[in-house]
Amino acid sequence: MNDAPVNEMPPEALPAPSAAPLSGAAPLPLPAAASAREPRVHYAWVVAGVALLVLLGSAGFRSTPSLMMDALNVEFGWSHATVAAAVSVNLTLYGLTAPFAAALMDRFGVRLVVVCALLTISTGAGLTVLMTRSWQLMLCWGVLVGLGSGSMAGAFATTVSGRWFTARQGLVTGVLTAAGAAGNLVFMPLLAWLVEQHGWRTAVVVVSLCATAVAVPVLLLMRERPSDLGLLPYGATEPAPVPVTEGSALARSLRVLRKAARSRAFWLLAGSFAICGATTAGLVGTHFIPAAHDHGMPVTTAASLLALVGVFDVAGTVASGWFTDRFDSRNLLVVYYALRGVSLLFLPHLLAGSPKPPILAFVIFYGLDWVATVPPTVALCRRHFGADAPIVFGWVLAGHQIGAAVVASLAGLARDKFGDYDLAWYGAGGLCAVAVLFCLALRTGPLPTPTVTATATA
Repeated sequence: MNDAPVNEMPPEALPAPSAAPLSGAAPLPLPAAASAREPRVHYAWVVAGVALLVLLGSAGFRSTPSLMMDALNVEFGWSHATVAAAVSVNLTLYGLTAPFAAALMDRFGVRLVVVCALLTISTGAGLTVLMTRSWQLMLCWGVLVGLGSGSMAGAFATTVSGRWFTARQGLVTGVLTAAGAAGNLVFMPLLAWLVEQHGWRTAVVVVSLCATAVAVPVLLLMRERPSDLGLLPYGATEPAPVPVTEGSALARSLRVLRKAARSRAFWLLAGSFAICGATTAGLVGTHFIPAAHDHGMPVTTAASLLALVGVFDVAGTVASGWFTDRFDSRNLLVVYYALRGVSLLFLPHLLAGSPKPPILAFVIFYGLDWVATVPPTVALCRRHFGADAPIVFGWVLAGHQIGAAVVASLAGLARDKFGDYDLAWYGAGGLCAVAVLFCLALRTGPLPTPTVTATATA
C-alpha cells in the first residue's frame, strides 16, 4: 500500500496522519470527530494510579518485622540483632532484585512481573505463621518478601514514569516514590495495633491477604505502553521509539552495569544513595520504634510517630519532584543530605517516654526529607545514562538497599552491646556529611542524545 507515489495524488486527497498509530501497524487516518471522542483524562494517569496503589501497599508489607521485635523476643527469645539480620536480608535482596526487575519488565511486561512479585510477598508473609526457628524468618521475610518487594522497587516507578510521561516526569516519579516510602510507614499504626491486640500472626496474615488483593487492579487496569491504546505518552508530540530487547534480562542488566561502572557519576550516585538507605530504611525505618521504646514510649505511639513521618514524606517527595523539574538536581541532593545529617545528630536528645514538641518537630522535618532524594537521583541517572536509566537506577537502588542492610545489622549489634542507639544516630549524621561531598563531586553533564539500541528501555 506504500508503493504508490504520493506526489501523484492531489494534496487535498492525502489522508491526515494519525496522531497516535498503534504499535506495529501503519499509520491510519483519523476521522474528523476523533478528537472529540478522546478521553478527557489521559490513560497515563490511570496507570500511575494503579502504580501508586501497588507501591503504597507493597511498601506497607515491609514494615512488619520491626513491629514484631519484642513479640518475637518474648515468644522465641530472638535478640534485636537476630530480627534485624532478617530485615538486612530483606533489604539486600530488595536492592539486588531492582536492576533485574527493570530488565524483566522490558522483556516480559510490567503486569506479569508485578503480579508475580505480589504473590511472592503474599506467600512469604503467609508462611511466617508456621515458623519456629530464626532461619525460617530469614527465608520467609528475608528472602521471599525481599525478592517480591524488590521486583517493585525503583524500577517500577521509573519504568512507569519513563514510558507513560514526557511532561511531569519528575512530579510523577516523586509521587510514586512517596507512595513507596509512605506506605512503609503509614501502615505501621494498624499493624502495631494488630500485633499488640491480636498477636503478630494476625498481622502477617493480613499482610498476606492484602498483597493478593492488590494484584487484582494490576491485572485489570495495567497496560504496558501508551502505544497499546493508540496513545502518545502524556505531554509527547510524537510517538516514543519502542526499544528492541533481545537476550536474557540477566545478561542485559549486567551489560548495563559494566557500561555504567566505567562512569565516575555512577559510583558517586550509588555511594550517596547507599548513605540515603543507611539513614532511612536501615536505621530509622528499622530501629526508631525499638529506640523510642527504650526511652519508655509505647510501641503503638512510636509507630504512630513513624507513620507521621510517612505523611510528611508524601509532601516532601512530591515537592522534591516539582523542584527536580525546575532546579539543579545535584544542588537539591546537597541540601537534602545536609539537613538530614543535622537532624539525626539531634535525635538522641529528643527521644522521651511521650511525644513532646521537640520529637514532633523532628518527625515533621525528617519526614519532609525522608526520600526526597529519589526524584533528583532518578533525574541524574537519566541525564548521565540516557535510555539505560531505569536499569542504572536499579543498580543505584541496590547500593541504597545494601547500605540500609549493613546499618540495620550494625545498629542492632550496637543496641545489644551498648544498651542504646546513640552511637548509631551520631554515625548516621556523619555519613550524611560524606553524602554531601559525593554530591558536590558530581558533574551535571549534558543530557545524552536519545537512541534506540538493544539495551534501551522505554
